[in-house]
Amino acid sequence: MNGIDGAVAMVTGAAGGVGRAVALDLAGHGARVAAVDVDADGLDRTLRLLRERGHRAGAFIADVTDTTRVEGLFDEIEADLGPVTLAVNAAGTLVTGPVADCDERDWHRVMAVNATGVFAVGRAVARRMGPRGHGALVTVASNAAGIPRSGMAAYAASKAAAVALTKSLGLELAPLGVRCNVVSPGSTDTPMLRAMTPDPAALVHGDPGRFKVGIPLGRIGSPEDVAEAVRFLLSDAARHITMHELYVDGGATLR
Repeated sequence: MNGIDGAVAMVTGAAGGVGRAVALDLAGHGARVAAVDVDADGLDRTLRLLRERGHRAGAFIADVTDTTRVEGLFDEIEADLGPVTLAVNAAGTLVTGPVADCDERDWHRVMAVNATGVFAVGRAVARRMGPRGHGALVTVASNAAGIPRSGMAAYAASKAAAVALTKSLGLELAPLGVRCNVVSPGSTDTPMLRAMTPDPAALVHGDPGRFKVGIPLGRIGSPEDVAEAVRFLLSDAARHITMHELYVDGGATLR
């Protein structure tokens, strides 16, 4: 797909779940992928998968909450693979439970990964892609950012911050030729979802007790569903789209 083949794509959260699916998808369409994560073992597995399929890629261990490290990370990637023209914020963490029971350490950790990490990557993108006048960024958020979710306040707040930051960054960078968009998945079959609920399939039918509707399309999303949406927004096929939020949730938020 135009805009992907030959590009250097930096993907955070690439050790598994949606991040790994995005890394594999972009590499499969010709990108040179810089896979980033704090999980060294998972990252090694992703790199092996990429190289087994004949893709040029690199693995970079980094905690996106360390803003200084993120700046250095971009320098490392560009020295190894070339100028980064595509970036994906897919790193994320989840804590569930009522607000009344939320521990401050959990709150700060969720905000640090899901919001501060997006800020750190976005700032690095602005400092590099902006002067070059070319590039695209996609943040993987959540449909929880746009609709109340019982027991998910910290996660929802962090993702709402990520959405707002990405759109504001998109407004700042649009005159420079850099696009910033958001993909907001619903329930997606990842290790994070399976850790949250023992029976993901039950989410299809909804939970009236928690004021949650089901999924009209009748299936849980796959990481590949999200990855394909990310690829579209990074590609030249979306060249006139910026500051957009694309829900990939099977209709679960009735949007």
